Amino acid sequence: MAPAHRPGRPRPGTRRRLGSAPLVCGVLALCLASAGCAEYGDGTSMARDHAASEAKRLDEKLGHRNRVRDAEYIAATEVLDPTEGGTSNVRREPLAWSGRTTGDEQATIDVRFVVTVDEDHGGTFGNAGHSAGQATRCYRYLLEFARNTSSEEIDCPSVRTPPVPVARPYPAMPDDARDRLAVALRTATPDTLAGTVRAAFPERHVTVDTTTHGKALVAVLGVPAERQCLLLVRTPGGAIESPAYDPIWLEPGETGCNTGLYVSPPR
Repeated sequence: MAPAHRPGRPRPGTRRRLGSAPLVCGVLALCLASAGCAEYGDGTSMARDHAASEAKRLDEKLGHRNRVRDAEYIAATEVLDPTEGGTSNVRREPLAWSGRTTGDEQATIDVRFVVTVDEDHGGTFGNAGHSAGQATRCYRYLLEFARNTSSEEIDCPSVRTPPVPVARPYPAMPDDARDRLAVALRTATPDTLAGTVRAAFPERHVTVDTTTHGKALVAVLGVPAERQCLLLVRTPGGAIESPAYDPIWLEPGETGCNTGLYVSPPR
């Protein structure tokens, strides 16, 4: 009579089948020995991808345009800005520019991205490294007033040494505007207020608006194209104050930079 079979033991005359665990462990050990089973990367391909990423990042940086600017000014102040990241060296070069952001006009800026990727020998888990590589890609950026920037890839021109854009200054509020306006308010009377403030600011690009409000003297300076505005009030007691206002009131279609900011602010 054959002995009873006990659960958990193989039947007589059968072989124990090897499970998959030893095989998995062997593969894992092999992967550990070869830096995590990762493949050795192509540096040139990485450089091309990085150049495309940098081009998109610049597109987002240039963003929505809300100031009148010529293309050369934008190229000098917002494009001519080399960056570095990780093992990739990035060179961002404005190649050509034209137009400006105003009315129906359009500013166009061509930019070359040159990316160099250093070789990485890897050695850590999951990193088999990659070769050295380099890539050059060019993009054209289109900028319009009150619109978001758009871009498209273009063929790179054969420009060895690109021109350097120059940022010519735009008219702005004088650095000492607050002090000059305060002095004018202290010396003015209701009858001489407008003439005194205008005389203190002969700059043609600075707008002047004055009024009286009760016994207070109100004066406002503005550089409309730059959304710059300075409001000061001489109270009946002689103190010079700078009342707060919402900057959105300076935008087109709002109150604007004038004495209405103080006399009749939006409610």
